[in-house]
Amino acid sequence: MSLDPRTPVLVGGGQLNEREGAREPAALIADAAARAAAEAGSTRLLELVDSVRIVGLLSWRYRDPGALVGAWIGATPRHTGYTGSGGSTPQVLVNQAAEDIAAGRCDVVLIGGAESWRTRTTLRAKGVRPHWTVQDESVPAAPMLVPEVPMRSETERRAGLDRPAYIYPLFEQALRLSAGRSMDKHREVIGELWSRFSEVAAANPYAWTQRAYTGSEIITPGERNRWVASPYTKLLNSNNMVEQGAAVLLCSVEVARRLGIPRENWVFPQAGTEAHDTYDIAERAALDRSPAIRHASARALELAGIGLDDIAHIDVYSCFPSAVQVAAHEIGLPTDDPARPLTVTGGLTFAGGPWNNYSTHAIATLATRLRQSPGSYGLLTANGGYLTKHAFGVYRTEPPPAGFRRVDVQDSVDREPTVRAHPDYEGAALSESWTVVYSRSGEAELGFLSARTPDGGRTLASTREPGALARLANTETAEEPVRVGADGEFRFADD
Repeated sequence: MSLDPRTPVLVGGGQLNEREGAREPAALIADAAARAAAEAGSTRLLELVDSVRIVGLLSWRYRDPGALVGAWIGATPRHTGYTGSGGSTPQVLVNQAAEDIAAGRCDVVLIGGAESWRTRTTLRAKGVRPHWTVQDESVPAAPMLVPEVPMRSETERRAGLDRPAYIYPLFEQALRLSAGRSMDKHREVIGELWSRFSEVAAANPYAWTQRAYTGSEIITPGERNRWVASPYTKLLNSNNMVEQGAAVLLCSVEVARRLGIPRENWVFPQAGTEAHDTYDIAERAALDRSPAIRHASARALELAGIGLDDIAHIDVYSCFPSAVQVAAHEIGLPTDDPARPLTVTGGLTFAGGPWNNYSTHAIATLATRLRQSPGSYGLLTANGGYLTKHAFGVYRTEPPPAGFRRVDVQDSVDREPTVRAHPDYEGAALSESWTVVYSRSGEAELGFLSARTPDGGRTLASTREPGALARLANTETAEEPVRVGADGEFRFADD
């Protein structure tokens, strides 16, 4: 079969951990790009980059980071772009790039991201601003390629649910209740799940934490593993305190041939899909399900012309254990198959969670795995927000028979049932899911509750009352009657 010269191919990936020094994010991306070109086997590839697409950065703001990176790698890109926040964005950028290469709009695309968060946080605490590149207004702002994921619904705002570390535990509690497990038993289950992830990280040369932990170590609170929000200790949270960069290079088959990039370095994107669940978590039919993951994963496999059993290598987005369990359930994957771990990196706790850019690391790692096992398939899932926006990619070292295909399956997701969110609810309700947030000294200081209203809807609420916090932390409170006030605070009805 003759291969269309416009077929998109991923030819190299580069990753780095900046354990010493304090370079700015754009410098880390440029370094990762050079490593990606080295893996591809062609330094000339960087000169030919005509599009630089950067995953949204949090540790430093640039007007056009792609232009800066392009200059530093010796390229003269015709096109640059940037994304809003969201962990799904790296895979979306790959999907977009593959489409653009196939259509002839680009020849060589660099996708990259980095965070110097550890340095930025340390300097900020000292009141010091780093001497990193500042682009003034003479530099046009890069176009937004992927919009910001909405993360501030009125329902969440009233309750004070303003970050993933508070919301993913609500999903975890819902998973536990659906499974019919006790609190202690469920913590054992997620500890073992994360232990298996740490074992993968221990063998990953690019993991931030290259150590295998036991399940008991992961779930046992202590000085170096404090409670964050029940049932999660620190080792069950994404680790954002990292200095990491990653980049991947895609080009057309024609360019790969012209540059003499070895055929064994080619990894073909087979299919890509995207969708989102409701932006307000209170509207979701169930807190432990994701229609978007179910539809988008099934469609990605269908577009690639394969079944789940054909996938040899998988990376499921792993900001928190609940994200992995929900995705595995919707895709149809067991969480404990030793022959097919759910991560190729070790996940965001152990490999590192550089905010929006984790999946660029995962894509680079997955591509390397596929080169080591030619002909096998790889599946990557990426998630942004509160298990909200999702992107999928199927990869292989052989070209897709029908060419790369990308589909947004939002129409199918929008036909799924939802519930009514009550941002201003006041009155009686039943406890559905909950979490307790702890101070750094280990004191329970804040409780959050998802509650079902008499009309079948949902509201979100909070409490700081010591008795309610103790009850949430130590007893089974599912379907307990509560009363929600106009201010979004709740109390148990029998108190």
